[in-house]
Amino acid sequence: MNQDQIEKHSMAQSVILHLLPGILVGAFYFLALQPVAKMGYPSFFALLLAFAIILVPLELGFLLFQGKKKTGRFTLRGIISYQNSIPWWQYFVWVPIIFVIVGALMTLFKPVDSYLQVVLFFWMPDVNTGLDGTYSKEILIVTYSVFFIINVFLAPLVEELYFRGYLLPRMKGKYAILFHSYLFAAIHVFSPWMIIARTIGFFPIIFGTTRKNIYIGMIVHMLCNATGFVTGIIYISKMM
Repeated sequence: MNQDQIEKHSMAQSVILHLLPGILVGAFYFLALQPVAKMGYPSFFALLLAFAIILVPLELGFLLFQGKKKTGRFTLRGIISYQNSIPWWQYFVWVPIIFVIVGALMTLFKPVDSYLQVVLFFWMPDVNTGLDGTYSKEILIVTYSVFFIINVFLAPLVEELYFRGYLLPRMKGKYAILFHSYLFAAIHVFSPWMIIARTIGFFPIIFGTTRKNIYIGMIVHMLCNATGFVTGIIYISKMM
């Protein structure tokens, strides 16, 4: 897709299209906390449900609808940017490099996260991943099976298509990439204390767009989410 031919969004459109999915996901998450707790699951399971029921259908449905308006059929063709092919070996170079940089930045900003959580967001519940010894092995197996499907694969895939493949190329301004990174961090309304860490930490993922290839960032995004899955599996495997 020729980037020069893409119609740009207004500032208001960009902000709304970035933040609306996060607001709806957050609303679902907070409303589902009590029912999920009554079912005996950690709060993280409510977040996974929000991704599955709100985020994935909403963002993917929006993209397909845009494809229908443009081509007359439900498709992503002509809607998603940054799909230029690159030599296969570059994936084995850039993916590990970006993944390590993101991990280092997120680790570096953990003290900032903790400070903001204690000082500004002490009134908000933390997301309980279930690894605190209060949940059964069966509950955790179900939770992390859903985690694997939704949070390791589906959600990152759809988010990269929606945010990096569709919204970012339609943003205007010299600092569009930085503003995009901030808005992407802001959609995580269930953990606002991480907004600085996410804005800076996830910025390297957008590097994939400079290669005109969305798949680098997509793979890195999946790997970042997979770290929590691996931690959960290790914990479950050690349970008696």
